[in-house]
Amino acid sequence: MSSDDRATSSPTTAAFHLQAVLSFGIALAAVVVGVVYLPADPWVRAFLAVAVLYVTTSAFTLAKTVRDKQERNTVLSRVDQARLERLLADHDPFRPAA
Repeated sequence: MSSDDRATSSPTTAAFHLQAVLSFGIALAAVVVGVVYLPADPWVRAFLAVAVLYVTTSAFTLAKTVRDKQERNTVLSRVDQARLERLLADHDPFRPAA
């Protein structure tokens, strides 16, 4: 495997992905069950349900922005690396000065 293959391949396995999805599903289900069976007025449960929904969507948005920033930095790093490799390939230390 070349260094380019390692840079573009995903570092996570299918098992890790499945574990993350199941963990999220179980945690969300537990919170929903807890809110539904909470011995409180319906408006309190509704407020908590909306709060859980807001936290969940905010977590997804944060994860996406972090991922996008990391991908952008990776692309810029690869472009800079390609420019450097081209400069080094074009450089001939034995060529007479013009």
